[in-house]
Amino acid sequence: MSFFTDSGIALGDKLLEIIYMIMGLISIYTGIRNARDKENPTPIGTAVFWCSLGLVLTFGRWIPSIINGVLVVIMTLPAIFKKVSKGKDSAPSAEFTRKMADKIGMKIFIPALSMGICAILFALFTTLGALVGVGVGVGVSIIILMILSKENKPHVFLDDAERMLSTVGPLSMLPMLLASLGAIFTAAGVGDVISSMVATVIPKGNVNVGIIVFAVGMMLFTMIMGNAFAAITVMTVGIGGPFVLAYGADPVLIGMVALTCGYCGTLCTPMAANFNIVPVAMLEMKDRFGVIKNQVLLAFVFLIFQIFYMILFK
Repeated sequence: MSFFTDSGIALGDKLLEIIYMIMGLISIYTGIRNARDKENPTPIGTAVFWCSLGLVLTFGRWIPSIINGVLVVIMTLPAIFKKVSKGKDSAPSAEFTRKMADKIGMKIFIPALSMGICAILFALFTTLGALVGVGVGVGVSIIILMILSKENKPHVFLDDAERMLSTVGPLSMLPMLLASLGAIFTAAGVGDVISSMVATVIPKGNVNVGIIVFAVGMMLFTMIMGNAFAAITVMTVGIGGPFVLAYGADPVLIGMVALTCGYCGTLCTPMAANFNIVPVAMLEMKDRFGVIKNQVLLAFVFLIFQIFYMILFK
């Protein structure tokens, strides 16, 4: 409890830790439910994966680093050997879905919008941060859904969370792992290596060329890592800082638009599994790369526009 009573720790960090703990408990619930599911072909492996993840999320701050590392390794083993499966599908029937759609109609989008609105409000008007806002927004969404229908009992949200996690499977870990990889790359000096390599290509003081290389690099590095947030730290240290920002370019404009250049890479890579591979699986599309193929052209159009935007308004 010393973490939550320490006055030197920001309230936003404390609330965020509570959100992580809730996520961890849901993961543990997912593991236990799958372990007891007789229709799951690999109940033990599935339980090991989700419970290990849940322990790290819930108690990771207080568990020794070596134990956290061991839990992460244990967590990866069922995924590597394809022993993480989905059990009994608890999705509502088509008749029930149609009934609720007719009853609620377009109001169903209010809970989803409330999460984004809460994130924006918390980011702009508090010091707690957007992530805490998203967590609060989820709570607000639950309350709204319970008001919209008496069928939405607390167990419905818990079971639906388990169903979504089981459907996505180990791919749900990819964003967190890739974000961690970005921090590791930065700490390991990858940005400095990239900077020394790029210095032989970009003419000294030519900000426009620096912007082009920065934008294209963001797209390519995001395609490799699958996460623009992981790429932005490495690419800013390696290219953005020394070849663009050092010559007086607006850091707010360059930083925001460079990040969206990374999103162009997100549209083009299977590494962004939650965006491009999971939908294929859930929609049972025949073409594994069908989503990506429909996004590639738009990604390059957006990239070109963003490069010109940065050059014009830098």
